[in-house]
Amino acid sequence: MLKVKVFIFNPVQENTYVLYNEEGKALIIDPGCYSKQEQDTLAGFISKESLVPVQLLNTHCHLDHVFGNKWVYDTYQTPLHIHPQEEAMLQLAPVSGEKWGLPFTNYTGPLYYLQEGDTIQIGNDALQVIFTPGHSPASICFYCEAQQFIIGGDVLFREGIGRSDLPGGNHETLLNSIRNGLFVLPDAVKVYPGHGIATTIGYEKAHNPFLQ
Repeated sequence: MLKVKVFIFNPVQENTYVLYNEEGKALIIDPGCYSKQEQDTLAGFISKESLVPVQLLNTHCHLDHVFGNKWVYDTYQTPLHIHPQEEAMLQLAPVSGEKWGLPFTNYTGPLYYLQEGDTIQIGNDALQVIFTPGHSPASICFYCEAQQFIIGGDVLFREGIGRSDLPGGNHETLLNSIRNGLFVLPDAVKVYPGHGIATTIGYEKAHNPFLQ
């Protein structure tokens, strides 16, 4: 069974997730740790819980979700897993960092590619990859069917949706991704977003003003 730990990192207030099981194996998703203090916070939790990170995942590669990629890889030797169409966003991230006044050193390690329908296995637990473009060219979500939750990146928020005015974004594509990729899931599924508080599929079907 997976436990979900969230950290709020960097000036953009991004949600970084650590998913871990009873064997102490962990996935690090969208490490947004920008400062040394934030890196120490993440490392301290991993050490305190005696976790062994086994994979590094990005839902998408906007700068606030990739600040910590290099540090995680250098610290835990976990190569990065992304959708192949997000690689261009990853390469663009340092340029965005300069523009936002948040310079950083980008990840340059090995890349492994994830596609719609792939399964990420961690011990006896599994996450399914769901392709949800629109906020970025190839955003993906990680769905745990057994425990009814999803790590959703910046696709769907509580009473909100991701921006579509950034490079590679498209508003109609984003709405279609939510309706056809996420709203087909059970209403009880808990959505852990890239920013802000968690919500559920059922709540967003009933209350999200962008999707009525």
